[in-house]
Parts: sequence; structure tokens; C-alpha cells
Amino acid sequence: MALSQEPPAKGPKVTNQKNAAAPARKAEMLRRAALVQHAPLFADISQTECREIVSRARERQYRRHQTIFLEGDPARNVILLMHGNIKIMQLGQIGSEVILRVVWSGDLVGEEGLSLQSKHRSTAQPLDDATVLVWDTSVFEALADRFPLLRRNLQNIVSQRLEELEERYREVSTANVAARLSHALVRLATKAGHRTKTATEIHLSREELAQLTGTTFSTVGRLLSEWAYLGLVSVRRETVSVQNIEALKELAFTE
Repeated sequence: MALSQEPPAKGPKVTNQKNAAAPARKAEMLRRAALVQHAPLFADISQTECREIVSRARERQYRRHQTIFLEGDPARNVILLMHGNIKIMQLGQIGSEVILRVVWSGDLVGEEGLSLQSKHRSTAQPLDDATVLVWDTSVFEALADRFPLLRRNLQNIVSQRLEELEERYREVSTANVAARLSHALVRLATKAGHRTKTATEIHLSREELAQLTGTTFSTVGRLLSEWAYLGLVSVRRETVSVQNIEALKELAFTE
């Protein structure tokens, strides 16, 4: 009588698969760490610790104008922008959009996720294709407990955001529209612009610039036309190209 044969052991095959996947995962963590290590969130944090922190995150991609979160949604995640630019906005009383700020690569997207059981106070949408890292709030809180520099950096980021809001409030209260718009273009060109050989492109429409600076579409259009005539900018449908940022800076402080 033939002896029955035992099925082949599966352990070595599974182990081999894990061993084969390990280099790819390590390479992925190195790529993520290299992209975000110079972000304010990771200031003074070693590369080894940075890799460990980003290993606990999920990477997600969003298309232009795709909603990342809505005002009023539960805030269950901490989100770090790796690539692209995102607008943070609220709806006014009559349904018009107000852009609170533009987030660029290396910045946190909405601080509400830093607190458990909170809700988003704004809506986030990419201005162009964007890539983000996403941590569950509870996971990120545990990481902040393990790495004191991470918590310190969070506190610095929140403090800086408050200073930015105070500066925006001062501008809206005391500066004229031309000064507010020129300041906004200089900030965006410096932080979120796409450099070409002859200019720095800002991917915001005239309507979005009006929402950002607290004015009207027609006023933004008139000012951009004047500045285009002077050679400071050129304007397309959803892009403003800053051609002379030094002259624009001077304009911002002389208006």
C-alpha cells in the first residue's frame, strides 16, 4: 500500500516572500523620508527616526480640486503634504468661498487631526495633483509621545500658523487691495511657485486670488492687467506667472 505524502511545508516560501519584500519596503521608506526630512515637522529629527515615523503612515494621491476633507467632517487623521499645493477654505454666509491659506509641500494640512474627537473647521482641495502622508490620529499621538522633538515641532507649527493668521488679519484690516494682492503673489511665488526659465508660475485663478485676498474678481483682474502691462506678471486662465518678483515686492511695500 502506497504511503500518503504530506503536503509541502509553506513556511519557507512565505519567509522567502517576506525577505524579498523587505528591500522594497526599506527603499520606499527611504524615499518617503528623503522627501519630508526637511519639512518643519521633522526639524532636528534623525533620518532613522524619520524613517520610523513615516513607516507608520499611508501614502495617498489626490487630483486637482478633489476634496481631501470637508468642513464639519470628523478629523481622524494627521496629514502631511509631500508634493503639490492645497487650498484651505471655508464657505461664507452667502455660500461664497474664502481661502484661508495655501499649504505647500512639507506643511501639515489641517491641524484639527492633532486632537482626538475634533471636527475639521475648513475644507481642503489640491490646486494641482498632490501626494500626502496620512497617519491615524491615535498612531500619531503615540509617535509624538515616543519622539519629543516631533511634539515640539508640532507646537512650533501651530504657533507659526497663529502668527500667519494674525498677519493676514492685519493686512485685511489695514492694507489696500493692491498691497494685499502683491503680498499674496510674493508669498505664493516664494513658497508654492513652479519655476520656469523666465518666471514663477502660481496655479491659482483670478477668482481664487480674490477669495484669498478678500476682494472681488473684477478688482483682481484690473490689478493683474495693470501689472501685466508693466511687465511684472502675465496671466492665463488659472495661472499667474510672476516675471519680476523684486518689482512686485517693492510694489507691495509702496502701495
